[in-house]
Amino acid sequence: MDSRFDLNSNELGAKLGKRFAGVSVGIKGSTLPKVVQELVSLRASQLNGCGYCVDAHAKDLAAAGEPAVRVNLVAAWRESTVFTEAERAALAFAEEGSRLADAHQGVSDETWSRVRKHYDDDQVAALVYLVAMINAANRLLVITHTKGGSYQAGTFDAVVN
Repeated sequence: MDSRFDLNSNELGAKLGKRFAGVSVGIKGSTLPKVVQELVSLRASQLNGCGYCVDAHAKDLAAAGEPAVRVNLVAAWRESTVFTEAERAALAFAEEGSRLADAHQGVSDETWSRVRKHYDDDQVAALVYLVAMINAANRLLVITHTKGGSYQAGTFDAVVN
């Protein structure tokens, strides 16, 4: 199925998209490690079934030199040995922050404590905004049926720079 609607070719969609991307620029410029940003974005996108974002974040991780085993195991991170404790905390946060309808409490106190153990205040702020923004991006692209497969690694970085 083709995309239903190209938000960027619509004047209002493009205007709103620039503001939306501005938040992402701030996140990318934070001290939250880039690999953590991409792992979190990939996991949330997997949960939300966003083909375009899964494609983009998997390719950006690979282009950044992440081994295929780490990229491939994001979907089963709890059952793998290739992620650090800090990455595992961020992945748990991404899952709980994405599955709000599945967990009435949202992010659990246990996960919050794990995140606070590994990340400073600025990194936590970036992580909170990242989870919110990737979930919003997933929804925009799933609603418009934007398909995965055509993303070129580094495209988003080129746009924000």
